[in-house]
Amino acid sequence: MIVMRMSRPDDVAALVELAHKAGPGMTTLKPDADAFAARLDRVRRSVEGTATLAEQGYLFVMEDSDSGRVVGVCGLEVAVGLEQPFYTYRMDTFVHASRELGTWTKMDKLYMSHGLTGYSELCTLFLDPEFRANGNGALLSKSRFMFIGQFPERFAEHICAEMRGHFDEHGESPFWNALGAHFYQIDFHEADNLVAQGKKSFLAELMPRYPVYVDFLPDEARACIGKTHKDTEPARRLLEAEGLRMEGHVDIFEGGPVLEARIDSLRVMHDSRLYRVEVADAADPAALRCLVANGSLDDFRVILASANPDGDTLCLSPDAARALRVSGGDTVRAMPLYPNQR
Repeated sequence: MIVMRMSRPDDVAALVELAHKAGPGMTTLKPDADAFAARLDRVRRSVEGTATLAEQGYLFVMEDSDSGRVVGVCGLEVAVGLEQPFYTYRMDTFVHASRELGTWTKMDKLYMSHGLTGYSELCTLFLDPEFRANGNGALLSKSRFMFIGQFPERFAEHICAEMRGHFDEHGESPFWNALGAHFYQIDFHEADNLVAQGKKSFLAELMPRYPVYVDFLPDEARACIGKTHKDTEPARRLLEAEGLRMEGHVDIFEGGPVLEARIDSLRVMHDSRLYRVEVADAADPAALRCLVANGSLDDFRVILASANPDGDTLCLSPDAARALRVSGGDTVRAMPLYPNQR
C-alpha cells in the first residue's frame, strides 16, 4: 500500500536517492546528505515544539509499504522570509499617458518584492516517475492539506507555493538568460545551488535595483512569466483545485508562477470532516476515493481509501487501518480526493 507519512531522521539516504531523479530548478531538493540531515532534524524540532518560528517546517515522504521504498516527497514551511529573505518578482501594470499628444501606453513591470514574508509555503514536491499513476500524485500533493486541516494553528493565515518555471528543449531558462544572467554573472544552476545551500546574500547584492519593463525582454523570456514547467503542470492543477491562485508573484530565477491563498479558504477547511473509525472487510461499490489522515502529529499518516462516510462513522478495511495505525473507535479526518465528489 502507498502511504504518506512524516519524515524521519533515517530517511536521509532514501531522500538523496530520490533527489538524484529530479532535474534543475528544484531548489529545495538537491542530493546533499548533510542538507537533508539538517532539514530532518529541523522537522523533528518542529514536531517537538523546540524550533523557532523561522526554522519550523515539515517534510513528508511517500512510502511503498510493501517494499519500504521512499518514492515521493513533499514539504511545508511554516513562515518564509523571517531568517533568509524570500524574494519574488511582483508584476504590476502601469499606464504612461500624454494629454498633449493624445496617446497612452499600458506596460507591465516586474518589481522585486518581499510581499510574501511570513506566509506558510508548500514546497519540495517530487514523485518518482515510476509511481506517477493510480492517484499517487494527488495523494502526494494533497496530503499536506490534510496536515494543515488537522493542525491549522501551526501555520500562518496565508500560504503560497512556488511552481517550477519553464525550461526550453536544451534545459535552459529563457527568463534567466534574458534577465538574471546579466546581473549575477553565473549560470542558472550555480545560482540555484547557492540558494539551495542558504547562500542568498548575493541576491540582495546583485539583483536589479529598479523595476524591469517586461516589454524590454525578448519574446521567449516574456512567454516564461507565469508559465509552469511541463513536468509541474499537473501539480499546479492540483493546487488550483484546492484553492490556490496566481496573484501576480513570479519566481525571480525562471519566472515560474507563485500561487497563493488564505488558509481558511482552502478546500480542506470546508470539505474535510472528522470521523470515528469502524474497521470492516465489507467493500462498498459506491464508495468514494478519499484522503484519510490520522490525528497523530509525530506519526502523521495519510492514505487513499475507498470510503463511504455514514454520519459520523468512516468504515476502513483492516489494511487501511493498519497503514494509518488506527483502530476502531479512533478519530480520522477524511475528504473526497477531488472536489465535487459526493
